[in-house]
Amino acid sequence: MLSLATAILLSAANAPATVSIEEWQVPWPDSRPRDPYVQSADRVWFVGQRADYAAILNPQTGDFERIDLPEGAGPHNIIVDERGAWYAGNKAAHIGKIDHDTYAITQYTLPGEGRRDVHTQQFTADGDIWFTAQGANQLGFYDAETNAIELYDVATKRARPYGLIMVDGQPWGTLFGSNKLVTFTDGVLQEVELPRPSANRPRRIAEGTDGGIYYVDYAGGYLGRYDRESGDIEEWALPGGTGALPYAMAADDKGYVWFAETGPQPNRIVGFHIANEAFTAPVEVPSGGGTVRHMVYDEASQSLWFGTDANTVGQAKITYD
Repeated sequence: MLSLATAILLSAANAPATVSIEEWQVPWPDSRPRDPYVQSADRVWFVGQRADYAAILNPQTGDFERIDLPEGAGPHNIIVDERGAWYAGNKAAHIGKIDHDTYAITQYTLPGEGRRDVHTQQFTADGDIWFTAQGANQLGFYDAETNAIELYDVATKRARPYGLIMVDGQPWGTLFGSNKLVTFTDGVLQEVELPRPSANRPRRIAEGTDGGIYYVDYAGGYLGRYDRESGDIEEWALPGGTGALPYAMAADDKGYVWFAETGPQPNRIVGFHIANEAFTAPVEVPSGGGTVRHMVYDEASQSLWFGTDANTVGQAKITYD
């Protein structure tokens, strides 16, 4: 069953939340800082995709600390736990672990030949890692006990596995080159087809407080929700319309799904109130953003963290009315 809401909701009352944005200029020019991960109030990790580094921002002081990665690593994403900071070696076919004390790097190389481009990673409850490999057209699993990596081929050709989250122990991802989502269950990958096959290109993904799987359609300018129990899909046209180019995405614990509209310049941060099915008033990124590619929600500070092509790391603090 498909319910499609096609009207842009600018005429409706805005949802009762907003964000205030602060940005820190990264001291290494044109390095494309991205994919922040909040370890604590004074340690926010991120990677420089174009300059082969991981870094830590202390938002309390504005200080940055840089950790050089192997040349050509092309880091795309970083996630952090008590064992270390784990970066995606997108151009060098490995997952790297940075030791918290020494900053020594251990590389876990992906098996096989051809494209092995680690893209977006997420931890399981047991400390294992699921990840997407966009060009390789695969999902991958890193076993933390054995250090083994297993790769699973996506059935749809050139599907471009992209955004990834963990939901109730299962990985859920977007297939950006198609109109599909993908998950892993019963030992195999399973795909979920979305509406508008020639136009829908889901890029990022989040789990709402209602348990729904939310995605942003980068090509069509929609926010969508997939109900895992019923299989129903609902979609809402975004405030920015067909030129919205929604990209970075995260869900909070107060019933909102947030995303960045990267078509408008400056980029805009917009929220969607799940209960009211209404959007918040868009808030422009002060630096312009260029393209805001990935966001995470930090419950402790009730804020969204993101990197920008304007060479900044940003924090969008959420205010709920």
